[in-house]
Amino acid sequence: MRLNQKIIFYFLGSLLLFNGGFILLSTLVSLFYNDGDTLRLLISGLIPITIGIIIMYSTRDHKKEINKREGYIIVTFGWLAMTLSGTLPYIITQSIPNFTDAFFETMSGYTTTGSSILHDIEIIPHGVLFWRSLTHWIGGMGIIVLAIAILPLLGIGGMQLFAAEAPGPSADKLHPRITDTAKRLWLIYFGYTLAETLLLWAAGMTFFDAINHALATLSTGGFSTKNASVAYWNHQPIIQYIIILFMYLAGANFVLSYFAFKGKIQKILKDEEFKLYTTFIAVFTAIVAFIIYFRADLGMSSITHPMVWGQAESAFRHALFQVLSIITTTGFVSADYTLWTHFLVVFFFGLMFLGGSAGSTSGGVKVVRHLIMIKNGFMEFKRSLHPNAVLPVRYNNKAVTGDIVFNVLAFFILYMLSFIIGALVFSMLGINFESAVGLSASSLGNVGPALGNYGPVTNYAALPAVGKWWCSFLMLIGRLELFTVLVLLTPFFWRNR
Repeated sequence: MRLNQKIIFYFLGSLLLFNGGFILLSTLVSLFYNDGDTLRLLISGLIPITIGIIIMYSTRDHKKEINKREGYIIVTFGWLAMTLSGTLPYIITQSIPNFTDAFFETMSGYTTTGSSILHDIEIIPHGVLFWRSLTHWIGGMGIIVLAIAILPLLGIGGMQLFAAEAPGPSADKLHPRITDTAKRLWLIYFGYTLAETLLLWAAGMTFFDAINHALATLSTGGFSTKNASVAYWNHQPIIQYIIILFMYLAGANFVLSYFAFKGKIQKILKDEEFKLYTTFIAVFTAIVAFIIYFRADLGMSSITHPMVWGQAESAFRHALFQVLSIITTTGFVSADYTLWTHFLVVFFFGLMFLGGSAGSTSGGVKVVRHLIMIKNGFMEFKRSLHPNAVLPVRYNNKAVTGDIVFNVLAFFILYMLSFIIGALVFSMLGINFESAVGLSASSLGNVGPALGNYGPVTNYAALPAVGKWWCSFLMLIGRLELFTVLVLLTPFFWRNR
């Protein structure tokens, strides 16, 4: 079967047009703040718009049908096209003149990783900073639409588990319900972003800081407008609690938010992944808060006396904030957790492999996959005792097919292999063990802050150029559920069948 090349290019052209439009929004911000980069940002936006229009016009008579191969190509090359065009505001304004650094920063934005090469964020012009946050927001919503509408179509990573709950497609032909799904999810996503912006503004942030942090929170990205990240507002706990709330919402399946607005609360309460996601956060927060309270020194919050309520609240807040930030792969920082005892360093490293819920903007393995693997592990014990019994893995009171279980197990094996290979490549570049494993886990899981020399209070500027390209590759495959990208590297994918 030959590739329907015209529809592939038509999609890529529409993405460039879409991306250029968002860059023009940054131009308006630059104009409002009179930061001197308005014309450069305008040019940055017009270039992808022009190219996009030309491509779409040239391929307008395409056949409106895609198969799986075309789906994989559109998703992967669409992300690359967005990233390449997204570097233009950085390069043309000279905020990040080096192409490798600009590509890294843009890929980090679209994949909602939040790793940065910028030494001093606060000197970057307003328009460029807004664009930097927008890359998060665009990438975050793209992932939602992919997870709900596209990945079940491609059969990727066990996403079929909740495909029945979402009004997505079930055949190769593009279905109008994809558009309906996207509209509903965009509305919820936009509504949450607006709500957080207004709350942060009311809590004491400037409007510019508020909207940028809202864009970064709902996308679980983590780009901040301050060098100290959210630690800049450690003296204003209400701001951190607002961000905590929206990190929690962003890390949950957005389909559940849709059910909540429809009044179907029972569906949410019965959802096994949501219950486990919430339980993980509660238990892990309790463990971290206890250790911080009695063993660690927050530095900025100075917990020194175990009987003072303010210090107990500070321990709880920082624990909850950092646990949520790592589990949801947001990557915001309220304190340097690498100073909170050796146990907590390893603990947070382990959380980088957890991830939020499927159908959320978070990265990582995802809670539902861990749940399926745990259930299948226990079921293997029963099967060893009752070899002739039919004992299916059940999820939300429904039997999970063997194909999905195998898919989940294959995903996890491939994820761990990618992590190991990723760390080996970093070590070949002369990076020490702690930093290498931290970089690999953080990039693959789209977390942001890593360990060692690339921890929560440092950036990635010192990483060698090859290391930045390797990080970008790990970010991309981690964000697009591994199979989507890696299948393109196999020779049989490109054979005409």
